[in-house]
Amino acid sequence: METDKETEVWYAMRATYRREPDAMRLLEKEKLGCFIPMQYKISMKKGKKVRVLVPVVHNLLFVHACPSEVKRVKSKVTYLQYITDTRSGQKIIIPDSEMQRFIAVAGTYNDHLLYFQPDELNLSKGTKVRIIGGDFEGQEGIFLKVKGARDRRVVIEIQGVIAVAMATIHPNLIEVIG
Repeated sequence: METDKETEVWYAMRATYRREPDAMRLLEKEKLGCFIPMQYKISMKKGKKVRVLVPVVHNLLFVHACPSEVKRVKSKVTYLQYITDTRSGQKIIIPDSEMQRFIAVAGTYNDHLLYFQPDELNLSKGTKVRIIGGDFEGQEGIFLKVKGARDRRVVIEIQGVIAVAMATIHPNLIEVIG
C-alpha cells in the first residue's frame, strides 16, 4: 500500500515572455494537465479580419500535476514560474472544484465572457448564487454588477488570480444560496 503517493493539484503559473503556448505543448508532451483561458479576438491578417483564439491574460496558465512532476518540468524550462500569493508568499494552489467551475465557463470560449483581474471586482458586494438551468446549470458564483456590462453577471473567481463573468443569464435560472 502506497501512502506517499502525491496528489495532483492545480497550480497557477506564469510562462514569461508570452510563452504559454510553448509551455502548454511541453506540458502536454509530459502528460500533465494544463488549462489556458483563451478568447477569440478579431485581428487583421493581410488586410482581412480574422478571428483568432488568444490567451485572455498573457503568461497565465494553470497546471494540474503532482508537486514533484511540476518541479521536474520546471527544472527543464526557466520560463515556467509559480504564481505566489502576495501576502503569504505561498504558491497559489487552486481547489479542484473551483478550477472545474472556472474551466466549465472559460473553456466555452464564449464571446460574451468578461475577464477581470481580482482587484478590479469587489465580490463582497455581490450575492452568492447557483445557476439552476441552461448550459451552466449547477455552477455557483457571485452575482454582481461588473464593468463593461449593463446587467449583473455571475462571476467565478480563481482566488487572487483571475475572475470570469458569464454572459447574461436569465434571472429565472438563478437562485440565491447561503
